[in-house]
Amino acid sequence: MEAGVRRLLRVNPQPISGALSQELTLQILDAWGRTVDLAASFEYDAGDPWAVWITFRGTADSVRWAVGRELLLSGLTDPAGEGDVQLFPSVDENGRAAVIMELCSPDGRLVTQMRTSDLYGFLSRTLAVVPLGAETIDLDLLVESLVGQSEPQ
Repeated sequence: MEAGVRRLLRVNPQPISGALSQELTLQILDAWGRTVDLAASFEYDAGDPWAVWITFRGTADSVRWAVGRELLLSGLTDPAGEGDVQLFPSVDENGRAAVIMELCSPDGRLVTQMRTSDLYGFLSRTLAVVPLGAETIDLDLLVESLVGQSEPQ
């Protein structure tokens, strides 16, 4: 992560719950070129400290994507990612800082735009829970959850 991004993201040292959720409004273009708001739930859990889960709720189904937290942080100030998730800093039609997020799958492609300040606010909260570089995982607990039972003591 670039030093400029690290300076940009000052962390509040107050204790915060290990699980966070925030609704963000993203914009997409419809088939006629009009901007349409798309609600998305951004979720973070200290138990999986490297990932941010984004849930898009449709009329019939929900779609969930796991996106690396560090990738989202990088996308605030620089083009980031390759493959199925890419981010680009931009400016919206009102001259405000924005982040373009492109998600690709075998079933299609979604290009969204969100206000940088909204994404920054959410990511700042995740950094208050688990600062960059402090990410860890309890391997014993992970193995236990994968096999569905604990080892005899």
